Amino acid sequence: MWTVYQRREVMKYIVILGDGMADEPIDALGGKTPLACAETPVMDELASKGEMGMVQNVPVGMAPGSDVANLSVLGYNPAVCYSGRSPLEALSVGVAMEPTDIVLRCNIVTLTEEEPYAEKTILDHSSGEISTADADILMDAIRENFNSDEFQYYTGTSYRHITIWKNGVIPQLEPPHDHLTQVIGPYLPQEPKLRSMMEKSFAILNTHPLNLERAAKGKNKANSLWFWGAGTKPSLQSFTEKTGLKGAMVSAVDLLKGIAVGAGMKVYQVPGATGSIDTNFEGKAQAAIDALTKDGCDFVYVHVEAPDEMGHQGLLKEKIRSIEYLDRRLIAPVKKAMEDAGEDFRMLMLPDHPTPIRLRTHTGDPVPYVLYDSTRQRKSIQKYTEAEAEATGNFEPNGYRLIERLLSKPV
Repeated sequence: MWTVYQRREVMKYIVILGDGMADEPIDALGGKTPLACAETPVMDELASKGEMGMVQNVPVGMAPGSDVANLSVLGYNPAVCYSGRSPLEALSVGVAMEPTDIVLRCNIVTLTEEEPYAEKTILDHSSGEISTADADILMDAIRENFNSDEFQYYTGTSYRHITIWKNGVIPQLEPPHDHLTQVIGPYLPQEPKLRSMMEKSFAILNTHPLNLERAAKGKNKANSLWFWGAGTKPSLQSFTEKTGLKGAMVSAVDLLKGIAVGAGMKVYQVPGATGSIDTNFEGKAQAAIDALTKDGCDFVYVHVEAPDEMGHQGLLKEKIRSIEYLDRRLIAPVKKAMEDAGEDFRMLMLPDHPTPIRLRTHTGDPVPYVLYDSTRQRKSIQKYTEAEAEATGNFEPNGYRLIERLLSKPV
């Protein structure tokens, strides 16, 4: 149980998280990062009036996944409560889990067509950000061929799906986004059942009528399963029990929705929320505003996947644009609505981890944060960038402790 200090009864609390927003200095940007180059007047205002610093969301020795990092940001110590990524995603789609089940993330990815299977190259971990409707058609074909007493397949969102392996084992598995444009042989599962299903899935999916139609339209085929992120049934303490607050989650991705379900938080379903740069920023902003001003919530966590997806795809201009959209189309209206409503509020703004354009995958490095209190504004000349946050000397080595300061300590 966290120590609850004196909190104003009418104070509202907001976390706005730009997934993978942090990056490295890039030569093409004159040695600046995408965050430093982006036009972010609202983020910069909050940085100049609040506290800025760096936080280590990924504990040393743990893989730098969004699962681990977002658990930290929400105040859960991953070293204590983390049981794998896929079980959290399974919660979001209502999959029942037994303690002996192994839960696997099951991407539908785009591979090249060389033979044998191990000689193929992975082109796209998201199959061109396939729609959930199209993915469900392909998952029906997978279920028809692979569902059994031992394995069950469930449709998630877009390219992200779930497999339950009854009485299975936790194998060593590689995230597909860590190996884009690489030959897949060295990264395939050694576990024979999983490898066999991946190989057979290509034969089922590559010539599926939906994929032939996608190819004719110039879209990436969604032509293979890819297993990763294995884990077991999670157990998270209720967010309300931990904090005394009624919490809400606004996110397009199953991982964050699953964390919220496990923590007993209200989950908002936003039409048009895609997990990419075309997401409904305004809809997410409105959901956050409604949570705090109409629906009786004290705390809202708004997660935006777009910067991370652009980082994975190596799209520099689009990553910068996604950060600017976050500033202009989400943070600005949330801030204005809270002010217009006369609500006192504190806001924590940060990424979960970096997703550098150069690497196209996550790192576990510290990320910049801003803590802003509408009732205790400071005055400084600061921009919200990695370099300026590091220069403050403020550093929180345990990411799961930062939320305590948002909820209890004047900033």
